Amino acid sequence: MNPDLDRLQSYPFEKLAALKADLTPSPDRTPLALYIGEPKHPTPALITDALTAHLRQLAVYPTTRGTPELRTAIAGWLSRRFQLSNGAQLGIDPERQILPVNGTREALFAIAQAVIDRRRAPLVLMPNPFYQIYEGAALLAGAEPRYLPCLAENRFIPDFAAVDAATWERCQLLYICSPGNPTGAVLNAETFAYLIELAQRHNFIIVSDECYSEIYQDENSPPLGLLQVAAAMGNNEFKHCLVFHSLSKRSNAPGLRSGFVAGDAEVIAQFFAYRTYHGCAMSLPVQYASAAAWNDEVHVRTNRQLYREKFTAVLKILNTVLPVTQPAAGFYLWPETPIADTDFTRRLFAQENVTVLPGSFLAREVDGVNPGAQRIRLALVPPLVECIEAAQRIRRCVELQSEN
Repeated sequence: MNPDLDRLQSYPFEKLAALKADLTPSPDRTPLALYIGEPKHPTPALITDALTAHLRQLAVYPTTRGTPELRTAIAGWLSRRFQLSNGAQLGIDPERQILPVNGTREALFAIAQAVIDRRRAPLVLMPNPFYQIYEGAALLAGAEPRYLPCLAENRFIPDFAAVDAATWERCQLLYICSPGNPTGAVLNAETFAYLIELAQRHNFIIVSDECYSEIYQDENSPPLGLLQVAAAMGNNEFKHCLVFHSLSKRSNAPGLRSGFVAGDAEVIAQFFAYRTYHGCAMSLPVQYASAAAWNDEVHVRTNRQLYREKFTAVLKILNTVLPVTQPAAGFYLWPETPIADTDFTRRLFAQENVTVLPGSFLAREVDGVNPGAQRIRLALVPPLVECIEAAQRIRRCVELQSEN
């Protein structure tokens, strides 16, 4: 067996199941789940209609590169959304700089396997807390993960300036997540530009996980993207830059397993070669459905409004009992807990039958500090009425804790 498999930690949801295993929740409370970021809004009909209309294409082998129609739809969306276009011309080449993937989870993992040179004591840097795929990808590529804390005093963004030159020199891959999971923190143009300059100087690849980029609070101020800042710097070839986008959150289609990677054409070419052997081409019905989704913004604006309503309602309830702030983007809340996050999670489940995710399960302890400790992640994905009910139960749990 691959010895690196023994280096993998249990997934956060496995830890959560073990944490709750000996508990029986109150029978008079219906179960409410805020622990997993699985969108529950309806999948738009334009996606399901396109999918079913092309089911006969299941009889055809898809290609790894995807159809020109899908890549052109993606290029058009990227150009519009991130201001890459120069007049009517697309700002990114659908032939050389875009590759469809079966959801960004598998692609975020696979990119490390394709680009890491394990002969050179590689480092893979990542935010802490983080999406655990980053860590697993680094370990199974034979690299050492290096965790960069995301703390409240730095707006939950890693202090990249505190990383020394020797670390950057060993770095082969930097994972960033903007908007962040679980914090909702958004990187600004100066931070993106600083990282691009570092990548050019030290020859590493930036992997920007932007899966939450289309869920944000201010309709007039969407989050910036890595390619957007690269283009503004004159890096129109997007050297050292890759972005990963998905339809799971943007279009409420997690089961479609559809996303893409875009950026540096040389890296895309190598990743394409890897994926040709990996055997992970997207089925043609999914490609048609995906193209329909990337070509439409109406359903995305509606989706954002639904999340805004939930944030407004839930924060009104929780602000009186928990230190919690509204994030700029994403659909998570990242409140502090009055007791240890694991103890609070157990108590909330036992008393109120509400399941949340302990923040410490999403982070790693470094130098005695776990940046996720004494926080919980609340995914506001259920319907509004359930989010309100969950928030009321959380408030009741906190109030009972305060009385004891």
